[in-house]
Amino acid sequence: MTINTTTSKNTSKSPKKQQDSTGPVWDWAAGHGPVTGALSATTGAFAVATTGAATGMPAGWALTAGVAGALGHTIAGLRVRNAGRTIATRAASWLVGAGWTTWAMTTGPLTWAALGSLATIGIGMGAAARTASLYEEAREEEALAAAARQVAAELSADRRAIAAEWVDRIQRVCGITLRVLAVEMWPTGTGFTIDAELPAGGTTYDRIAKESAKLSADARLPHGCTATAGPGIHQGRVLIDVTTADVLSAELTYPTDYGPLSIYTGLPWGYRTNAEEICAYLREQCALVVGPTGSGKTNMVHVILASFARATDVLTWVIDLNAGSAGLPWVRPALDSQGQTTSGMRPGVDWLAGTYDEAVLMLDAAVKVAKHRKMAYQDLLSQANTDLLPVSASIPQVMVVIDEGAEILASNDPQMRKLAAKILEVIRIARAMGIRTVLTALGATGSVLGNLMIRREAKVRVALTGGETEGMDLSKLFPGSRGLRVDQAPYKGSGFMGTPESPAALFKNWRILPNQIRDIVTATSDRHPVLDTTSAQAAGPAYTRRWDTGRTAWMRTYLSPDPAQAATGPTSTPATSGTSGGLNLSALHDTSESTPDEEAAVRAFMEEVDAHLGNTPEPPVGDERPAATGLNLSALREGDSDARQAALALLLAAGPEGTGASAIARELADDFGTTRQTVVGWLKAWTDDGEAVRIGSGTKTRYVHRRHAPGTPGGE
Repeated sequence: MTINTTTSKNTSKSPKKQQDSTGPVWDWAAGHGPVTGALSATTGAFAVATTGAATGMPAGWALTAGVAGALGHTIAGLRVRNAGRTIATRAASWLVGAGWTTWAMTTGPLTWAALGSLATIGIGMGAAARTASLYEEAREEEALAAAARQVAAELSADRRAIAAEWVDRIQRVCGITLRVLAVEMWPTGTGFTIDAELPAGGTTYDRIAKESAKLSADARLPHGCTATAGPGIHQGRVLIDVTTADVLSAELTYPTDYGPLSIYTGLPWGYRTNAEEICAYLREQCALVVGPTGSGKTNMVHVILASFARATDVLTWVIDLNAGSAGLPWVRPALDSQGQTTSGMRPGVDWLAGTYDEAVLMLDAAVKVAKHRKMAYQDLLSQANTDLLPVSASIPQVMVVIDEGAEILASNDPQMRKLAAKILEVIRIARAMGIRTVLTALGATGSVLGNLMIRREAKVRVALTGGETEGMDLSKLFPGSRGLRVDQAPYKGSGFMGTPESPAALFKNWRILPNQIRDIVTATSDRHPVLDTTSAQAAGPAYTRRWDTGRTAWMRTYLSPDPAQAATGPTSTPATSGTSGGLNLSALHDTSESTPDEEAAVRAFMEEVDAHLGNTPEPPVGDERPAATGLNLSALREGDSDARQAALALLLAAGPEGTGASAIARELADDFGTTRQTVVGWLKAWTDDGEAVRIGSGTKTRYVHRRHAPGTPGGE
């Protein structure tokens, strides 16, 4: 009863308490060790001997079973290639156990002689099993070590052969005798690196670097493969990178992993000949990208913009005076989304300037932001104990990408010289405050690289050659680098890239296609930071109104709301009345509540008129009339002065929350009979004149009077 009661109490405890009270938990699925194996064998033999003696079982059966067990373990040990002593130990254990059982069944298992001999046999079995186990472990370790030594010997033999070959080659071509310390094979299998010690007497690695082409030819390397020398761990060592497989000829698309990046961890711009990514670190550095027509420079710009779009602490401003073509693919997906696709999508770049005037606004804003940050963030700099603004998602770095910006700096045109002065001012004063530039150029010439500011600040440099030799002076772009030849990178998108962290060497950028740009814009839309409030206030209305309809009309001119029409091109629209074509003003007629398509047509019409003919000024007070300068639509507004003033008053009364065209039209309908289309025209004109600010898009569009617009003088 006591045992039963104790068992019942133990089982009623929680698992943890039960484990504490009953000791260690047995793992019944585990195999036998030397102790448990010997204990199992001896208790089994004792049980068989006792049962056999009590029942009169023939003693020969136990011996037969022991012989069978010994034979089975011997066969199994041979199949798994156990050591001879292990097989012998297990067979002997079966035979000794069977012999004792046979003897005990004959003489009686309960005598002191039988029990003592069984205990002795158990101890001997345990000791023998332990010895065999240790021997097996040592044997396995020795086998693994022998295999490793064999592999190392084979690899070492290959490396010794490579080392001997290149020592002889460098002696023959360069007249230098090296002592090779190590040969590292690249994990990608595309080459290897030789770490060697230079001879005494002041020999430098330049002696080998300038003979790169001769070494490559002597080694019979494939086209696109090079043997380049660089500094080692100290000035008496040299690292020789030898590429044995041409990875530049293949066209690789931009990686589909659009994960987040940071300005601090590096932005991938391409890959080296060893197939490893090369990253640009631009927290303090500017960048210069040089490439003639057809070398893949535009594609390189898109790769750069892709890296900026993926970064969580970078805002991208783009200047491209060639119709903004560099930045348009990164803006159009967001413009398409307004009323057509997913709402709320943000452009892949934060600001795009396609004209001289817009570029001036952008650069002026950048200078204002840099100067204001120097004053506004003094406490933050003091807390961080640094003179570099801690860039983050809340205070992002602004990267100004200027396509063919180096040509602007070298231009003699008066306007371009003013623009160049602003670019240089941004480069000069904005490093610590987190504004850096990326300039592109058509060639590496003295006129492009003659500016000391560019040479000093643009430490990240890229030369896309595409096999082009004219205007590609690599010695000027990468001073101090030896053995760089244009013919080493004959493929589009290939060239040389050098950074303060990585010496100039061959590289190639990925191919990025328009549909992939759209995918990146979509994937990173919610990742873009917002310009900090302090900087946005310093930038002023030029920044806050950068996406106003009037300033982005040129981006929307050729947008098509119908994907089928976008694929087939614009089609003519038949006249709705009569047979004559020409300008159709039916959209301005006073009709009932319009549909979204009609509203879009009105907006498109007004934007087209503004783009081609300019806004017609309001009629002046009094009898004076301005001279006609083109198409004058003021007659449509002659009788609307009172209604227009009433609408402006309603907009002002709406406060910071703003209002929409439909709400204003409803308020004016009873007194003036004003339609929604008329109010839409007024709101657009006020937005273009700066009297109102448009917020939101599609059905969520609202307008706020400039007095209440955030970020504007007098605004809240």
